Amino acid sequence: MDVLRRSFLTLSLLAALDASSPLRAEPASIVVASTTSTEQSGLFKHILPLFKQKTGIEVKVVALGTGQALDAARRGDADVVLVHDRPAEDKFVAEGFAKGRQDVMYNDFVLIGPKDDPAGIRGKGVDEAFRKIAASKAPFVSRGDRSGTHSAELRSWKEAGVDLTAVRGDWYRDVGQGMGPALNTASSLGAYILADRGTWLSFKNRGDLTILVEGGKRLFNPYGVMLVNPDKHPSVKVKEGQAFIEWLVSPEGQKAIADYKINGEPLFFPSAKKG
Repeated sequence: MDVLRRSFLTLSLLAALDASSPLRAEPASIVVASTTSTEQSGLFKHILPLFKQKTGIEVKVVALGTGQALDAARRGDADVVLVHDRPAEDKFVAEGFAKGRQDVMYNDFVLIGPKDDPAGIRGKGVDEAFRKIAASKAPFVSRGDRSGTHSAELRSWKEAGVDLTAVRGDWYRDVGQGMGPALNTASSLGAYILADRGTWLSFKNRGDLTILVEGGKRLFNPYGVMLVNPDKHPSVKVKEGQAFIEWLVSPEGQKAIADYKINGEPLFFPSAKKG
């Protein structure tokens, strides 16, 4: 009886230790700082379960504008960054916060506006479209959140020869929010807005909005992925973060990206370089 009692107590103690001990192994996980477009388009909901099934690694996404995502990584609050502002990404690498960048995928930006098109931009080139919006002072919604899309919008005004600081007024609405909320604002106002195609395709509350300008190199929207440099932040989970990057650029990960579609239309196109 004493032997049985001791065995029972031993098993109970081991079970209690397993349940409460801080040394008990936790599931592997990483934090990925990424853009609102990858989150709000539904891409992560599609690909992350596939990655976890393959590796057992859980990915926790912090969805921010690209500028804020890069700032989070600079502070050491992320292991991996997946964003879409190439000049800002190159600066991030040059500052030593990552040792390199890899192409992952691309889509494009589209200039959206009300179907009656009061500024008359339908089918125009990007430069002419932005000049016409500024000249007509038709309502325009800007994300205003230092995102990749916001950076692309500001470059577009500049390349069109529009001095935004001189002409902006009540017609220019700076909302300081992600792509989804900004599109909701544009829909409610009947305003023009620059958006990434992926979020637009997944957006339901379109109201009277439609794509008016699209296509061309100027609207090309590439996404890159970077492992945060562990020399800057030793807490970075190098092994797990690198596993995620390698999966994203592998044939399996690239196929997962290509397979994500809405109504048969792909939201992103894989672009990892082979070899």
